[in-house]
Amino acid sequence: MTQQDTSTAQNEDTPAAVARWRLFAGLLQGGLLYALYYSLKQEAGLASNAYVFLTLFLLALFVPLLFVSAFGHLTRGTLLRWLLCASLVCVALAVGDVWRMDFVGNWKRDGGNVSRFLSDGWLLLATAAGFFIAQAMILAGARDGRRLPSYPACFEAAWKLGIQFAFALPFVGLLWLILWLGATLFMLVKLSFLRTLLDQAWFVIPVLAFAFSVALHVTDVRPRIVQGIRGLLLTLLSWLLPLSVLLVGGFLLTLPFIGLEPLWATRHATTVLLSAAGVLIVLINATFQQGEVTQLPPRILQLAARIACVLLLPLVVIASHALTLRVGQYGWSADRITAVACLLVATAYAIGYLWAACERGWLTRIAQTNVLTALWIVLILLVLFTPLADPARLSVNSQMARLEAGKVSAAEFDFHYLRFEGARYGNTALQELKSRSEGSDAETLRKGAEAALAKTNKWDRSDALPALSAATRQANITVYPKGRALPADFMAQDWMAEQNSYILPECLRRTGRRCEAWMLDMNADGREEILIADASPNQQLILFAREEKGWRSMGWLSLPQGCGDLLKALREGHAHAVTPRFQDLDAGGTRLTLQTWGMDANACNK
Repeated sequence: MTQQDTSTAQNEDTPAAVARWRLFAGLLQGGLLYALYYSLKQEAGLASNAYVFLTLFLLALFVPLLFVSAFGHLTRGTLLRWLLCASLVCVALAVGDVWRMDFVGNWKRDGGNVSRFLSDGWLLLATAAGFFIAQAMILAGARDGRRLPSYPACFEAAWKLGIQFAFALPFVGLLWLILWLGATLFMLVKLSFLRTLLDQAWFVIPVLAFAFSVALHVTDVRPRIVQGIRGLLLTLLSWLLPLSVLLVGGFLLTLPFIGLEPLWATRHATTVLLSAAGVLIVLINATFQQGEVTQLPPRILQLAARIACVLLLPLVVIASHALTLRVGQYGWSADRITAVACLLVATAYAIGYLWAACERGWLTRIAQTNVLTALWIVLILLVLFTPLADPARLSVNSQMARLEAGKVSAAEFDFHYLRFEGARYGNTALQELKSRSEGSDAETLRKGAEAALAKTNKWDRSDALPALSAATRQANITVYPKGRALPADFMAQDWMAEQNSYILPECLRRTGRRCEAWMLDMNADGREEILIADASPNQQLILFAREEKGWRSMGWLSLPQGCGDLLKALREGHAHAVTPRFQDLDAGGTRLTLQTWGMDANACNK
């Protein structure tokens, strides 16, 4: 697009015409969303076909917003081509998602209800992220008058879009609160018309969609206000960078002395490290802003930005190693494949920013890195929604390979994961296991696959995890003092059959979960009870006591923070049962136990 085309885009419509078209798009979006909601509520019409419903939902949700944001900034031809391209992307994503989820036997149809396709926010989140990047680059290209926009133009467009949406959401929320306030005021004089309206979807959905379009339009025609807010926000964020560098740098410096084992024991090291990298990336960009060498930030921020660019790479390397360890232990899952996608993005930033830190002067190479990484993100998102890199397909293949290689036994295989996380691919794998007739584990695999295929509720975890053997539990639990062992009947008990089994320590229910246990007489009856704490997080001890029908979980003991290493005291044998400060109260044969007001200042007193 030439500069002349850009000028044409700005002058094709008057400001009043731009406003009318944008507000009309908001009303149209509200009407379309209500029509889809109504059909979903009635479980008929558009909602009777998942392909049609999800396609129209994505179109109604995203295309009007793209139109409102771009109209007035693009020529009619450019806008039409972009909206057509965005519509095709929506259609492809919707059809692909329904194809991978909607197949015979995977979900029980309930009157044609297709709401299950909206239960996973990953599709909406990834689509929104991709469209945000694409919209920003297209608007930046229109501003620059060329296909590949400059970094300053991308910076302006992206932050403007981000601030517009960030302010539109609370605007809609405040509008809703004001409507409720008005309804409450009218209710004081026995007028309920507004309260009744607020209960009607045909009123609420179009009003909220229209309000969102109004907010986008108002923030678009007041660019100086947006720029002022952006400048203030970025300045405040930039002064958080030195503190972040100090904390992240201090963390990395402690690792050679402490080692990585405590990090691996958390089981969520990858998530935390990637979050830290994400914070550094945001703060580096808040300091870099448009990268103008004529308006450099203070020296302390320049130094912090350069150090932060260097710190990114070790964070990403350690996060990658942590993920590799988890994959080696448990194979690939959809979440771990998503984590790989995040690592690919973080790696691109880390390498590019390290490249920028190596140059003399200001970090101008950050601009190139940001533009190329934005394109890289869009490419990764597109690939994830193709069968080639579908997380469900890759994770199912990984779990099946582990089963075939003997890395996980048939008794410990998670059929539930294939049923509800493996989509079409998991269903195919379960059908294969159901028909298996050869091998010593064939019967176990058939029964597990049949039980999984019979389920229709994702949250029904009964029999989802295999019952562990006493030997497996013994391997999971470290007993103190060393040399002691938990009672055989406790280890052999089927804890998955217990009511509310999900609150019990995972080492009693799943393989590969670590716990620590102690045996103490907690009620002075001459018999020892069992206290078990998950290896991470160590925030409570679960108490088990023997009864006539076996062992039962009786409750828990909270471990207050800031009182030293209480588990260390337990491991070293410095723990014993004591008489409570206040005894129970017997009132007419009913025992009342004092409920304290939480952990007070005396919680750590000896």
